[in-house]
Amino acid sequence: WHKEDTGRGTYLVVVTEIPYGVPKSRLVEKIAELLTDKKLPLLADVRDESAEDIRLVLEPRTRAVDAEVLMASLFKLTELEARVSLNMNVLVRGQIPKVLSLADALREWLAHRRDVLLRSSRHRLGEIAHRLEVLGGYLIAYLNLDEVIRIIREEDEPKVSLMSTFELTDVQAEAILNMRLRSLRRLEEMEIRKEHDKLSKEQDQLNKLVGSEPAQWKAIGKQIRETHKLYGPDTAIGRRRTSFGVAAVFDEDAFSEALVEREPVTIVVTQKGWIRALKGHVADLSGLQFKGDDSLAHAFFAETTSRVMVWATNGRFYTLDASKLPGGRGHGEPIRLMIDLEQEAEIVSVFAYQGGRKLLVSSREGRGFLVAEDDCLANTR
Repeated sequence: WHKEDTGRGTYLVVVTEIPYGVPKSRLVEKIAELLTDKKLPLLADVRDESAEDIRLVLEPRTRAVDAEVLMASLFKLTELEARVSLNMNVLVRGQIPKVLSLADALREWLAHRRDVLLRSSRHRLGEIAHRLEVLGGYLIAYLNLDEVIRIIREEDEPKVSLMSTFELTDVQAEAILNMRLRSLRRLEEMEIRKEHDKLSKEQDQLNKLVGSEPAQWKAIGKQIRETHKLYGPDTAIGRRRTSFGVAAVFDEDAFSEALVEREPVTIVVTQKGWIRALKGHVADLSGLQFKGDDSLAHAFFAETTSRVMVWATNGRFYTLDASKLPGGRGHGEPIRLMIDLEQEAEIVSVFAYQGGRKLLVSSREGRGFLVAEDDCLANTR
């Protein structure tokens, strides 16, 4: 993605690539749904201007919106960021299902490469042996060309006659009979011997390869290096299509606010520790209803992006997100279900975090001290 300047301090964010396997239409629908649900307060609109290439246009709500924070919120809530899991449950040697580590998978791959090398070498040795046998028959035919032609023309069973006269194998006799007579005349002894020597040399090399494990691993290493030359990162085929980016650094509070629509709320806490958030700043709470004999303990104005701090008799502060509090239509929920508060501990005070203040903390015996409000804020419950 990148920013496109539209003048007068405004800009657009243009997304040109999406994760593999993510349908573009579904991604756009998800972003539009989040916009409708007011879960992307930094985003004003999304448009699909794609043609042959992908072009998703994101319009920030104001020009003061940080593009990095906007994209971070989209990465978190949509499929613009996707993780692909690697399932290493494989059939080892094609028979045994097993979960492998990356190192084990590489070892199995190398063992497979060795198996392929041995099987291909043995197959090639079979082809060479067959060809050498045929060449031996051709050489005999060349040296006895006139007799071979006579037998083929005059004998009723030339194959049997050839085999008995020249001590040929069935393969050699069949190869000679399958050749045209004019081809027999063109046979050259030097060419036959040259091919025979070349195949014999290759046969010796393959026999040494099959019989030596170090030679096999050396050949595999050579194959891998050749593959690297063809598909390495410096080639047109093997170059990376994507790059490694550096994660943007921004204020954590700003990011948290980017995921929540900023709206006024009134936080209400009862004597028995139930909490709820009323929409808007409600000054008159006389009409509120409580569960059973419960009654009002704390009420204060805040916003959906605020952090609510809970001070308990165990000497600990707890932090809640105002956006995650239950709504005001019901009686709310117990604070104990939202934080790790011991059963014997009681709630002393609940207030909205403002930052920069000093808090006076005192015990029942009258001993106390000052503590910075920022030091009391917790990122977890």
